[in-house]
Order: sequence, then C-alpha cells, then structure tokens
Amino acid sequence: MTSVDEPAAPDVRTRDAARTRAEILDVATQEFARAGYDGARVDEIAARTRTTKRMIYYYFGGKEQLFTAVLERVYGELHEAEQQLDVEHLDAVTAIRRLAELVFDHLERHPDFVRLVSIENVHGAQHLGALRRLGRVGSPALGVIRRTLEAGQREGRFRADLDAVDVHAMISSFCFFRVANRHTFGALFGRDLLDAAQRAHYRTMVGDMVVACLTAEGTAG
Repeated sequence: MTSVDEPAAPDVRTRDAARTRAEILDVATQEFARAGYDGARVDEIAARTRTTKRMIYYYFGGKEQLFTAVLERVYGELHEAEQQLDVEHLDAVTAIRRLAELVFDHLERHPDFVRLVSIENVHGAQHLGALRRLGRVGSPALGVIRRTLEAGQREGRFRADLDAVDVHAMISSFCFFRVANRHTFGALFGRDLLDAAQRAHYRTMVGDMVVACLTAEGTAG
C-alpha cells in the first residue's frame, strides 16, 4: 500500500501535467479567439483554469509561446483530420469533392480556428512562420490534392495546367469566408451563410465550384 506521504508515481505526474497543459490550451484557445492576441490576458486564462499564471509560464514560457502552442494544436487537429481522409480508392472527381467537404465540415465545427487564423494574419503569420521553420506544421491535404490532380489528369478529366496550392487556396477560401465573414455578409445581403437549412447547398456548392474549375477548358496563367 502506498503511503499518503509518498510522492506521486511518475506516470501519475505525467498524466496530471498532460491534463493541466491540455486544460490551459483549451481555455487559451477560447480566450485568444475571443479577445485576439493583444487583448488576451494570461491572468484571465489562469483564472479560468485550475492553475496559476506562474504555472502557465512554467509550461509554455510566456504569452507568445502559449499563442504559438495554441496555433500548433488547432492546425494539428485539422491536419489529423486530413490524414484520416481515405480517397485513394475513389475516382479523382469524387476524391476532390471529399476533400472540399472535409475542410467545409472542419471549419464549420471549429470557428475558433478561423478566428485564430485571422488574428495570426493580422500579426503577419510570425508565430506560424516560426512553427513551419521548425517543421512542426505542414499540410497533408496538399499531398492528397497533388495525387488527386495527377490521377484526374491520367483519367483525362482534369486540366493539365493545375497547381495543388491554387486548388488548396480555392477550397480554403470559400470554407473560410463562410465562417469568418458570416456576420458582415449577413448584414450586407441578409443571408446567413451558416443557416442550417442552407448547409447542404453550400457544402455541395464548394465541391461543384472546384470540380468546374478543374474540368474547365482554359489556362490558369
């Protein structure tokens, strides 16, 4: 039997540390998304977690490192979803639709991701740039797009003048706009882009848009 005076076993301490770190990241994600990088306060994050400001600095080093860790995690969640996408057995047109639908679904379910990316753009992507230089972020979707484009070209269904990054940008731009600009678009045009009654329409629309571009005659140059 373990005495109450004995220190916790290493695996217990590891689990507690991982749980504490995850809790801090959960709250920090919400706070940065709500208030922005400049407006977010470490004191507020500490107050909403079962920890202290000093402990947050112990785990992350400071506000900038905490924001970087938040970005790394939210991008990691998207990339994990991309890695789980199985389209190798599908024809190229269906495969590219599945990828567009995955991005559509993920951004809709994670509006904080959209807000955080917008905030990082305001700051010149300095935090994300550092992560990329360290090899800690990537885009599995880009590889899927490249392979799908090559398959579609072999099938004679896709144009030969296509670029995977351009296709990625096309998919991301519609899905991102729908979440990021929901309120301004609604104020201008009286239409809610996140209206549940129109969800299937917009989800099909992004796939139609991409397929139409990939199969149209003409050049992208």
